[in-house]
Amino acid sequence: MPYPHVLLSAAVSLDGYLDDTGPDRLLLSSPADFDRVDEVRASVDAILVGAGTIRADNPRLLVNSPERRAARVAAGRPEYPLKVTVTATGDLDPDAKFWHTGGEKTVYTTDEGARRARALGIAADVVPLGAGLGWRPLLAHLYDVRGVRRLMVEGGGTVHTQLLQQGLADELQLVLAPLFVGDPKAPRLFGPGGYQAGRLRLLDTRRIEDVVLMRYEPTAPGTGGSAAAADRHWLRLACELAAHCPPSRTAFSVGAVVVAADGTELARGHSREAGDPVVHAEEAALAKIPPADPRLATATVYTSLEPCTHRASRPHPCAELILRAGVRRVVTAWREPDTFVTAADGTGTLREAGVEVLVLGEYEAQAKAPNGHLLG
Repeated sequence: MPYPHVLLSAAVSLDGYLDDTGPDRLLLSSPADFDRVDEVRASVDAILVGAGTIRADNPRLLVNSPERRAARVAAGRPEYPLKVTVTATGDLDPDAKFWHTGGEKTVYTTDEGARRARALGIAADVVPLGAGLGWRPLLAHLYDVRGVRRLMVEGGGTVHTQLLQQGLADELQLVLAPLFVGDPKAPRLFGPGGYQAGRLRLLDTRRIEDVVLMRYEPTAPGTGGSAAAADRHWLRLACELAAHCPPSRTAFSVGAVVVAADGTELARGHSREAGDPVVHAEEAALAKIPPADPRLATATVYTSLEPCTHRASRPHPCAELILRAGVRRVVTAWREPDTFVTAADGTGTLREAGVEVLVLGEYEAQAKAPNGHLLG
């Protein structure tokens, strides 16, 4: 199921706090950084905060720059991004600034919370998600029903923690402010629990007056049958690698990446790599990894086209090579058509052998792009 690109945005003290315990909100960002945040808001389709943040900070969540709002309108977009909040109970303050400024608003809640929220008479679309709240159905609804492609999440700490721990955050934009809070009762950005095992990828750093902006991207694959945001990153890379293949009239152009459970890239490859006219992408990538590497057992293979089950050029098809390597998880963008092999079904072969296979069809068009001459 496609989800929006989820961007987590926060500012913290040097000791990791979002705020202090005083009656007024602690301003951690600099004036120039507040303008940067306004620019990011103007670029997204929706901004989300938890109901606790509305109660604690009473934010307006607006695009403040008239020029940026005008640019949105000129591009055929609403003047303001959709404002979204999440509440399990429906306990909302109808007088909060959130409801009385900006454009459209949406509340995601439980069935019971929806009854309470609607009784308040707030000007918002109230969407019940059932007996409990779930981030995956919420993100799917934003994508499918509200057309949200980029979602900015501005807090609070519980929301950020849940999205990161569930592998649903595509990007973290973190501003580090040069001060200490030191109060154990103050709110922290991230709570305890299970996060990805490895290191996140640093995308960018920038000094903005006296604060530092750091942009990170999660790298660890998902587990089992659930796709994590990092799965989408690695599959996009596999599709990009397919575009580097020398064109052929007798074979598909495919890219592949093998990634360890902690997000370490083990190897990558593409069809007809290094002048070998018959090498396949998965074959090229796996050949670069020592067969005894213990990380293979928990690794994920990303491939733009499902692994082959029949081939004339080599004795072992890619599905067999994956099984021999001990890999138990594969993410692909495109099921093999009948162009060269009828009913190949590499996905079915791997699943029958106990491998978890995810097909993320939203990347099928990208996987097909370098193969258009074969598809007609």
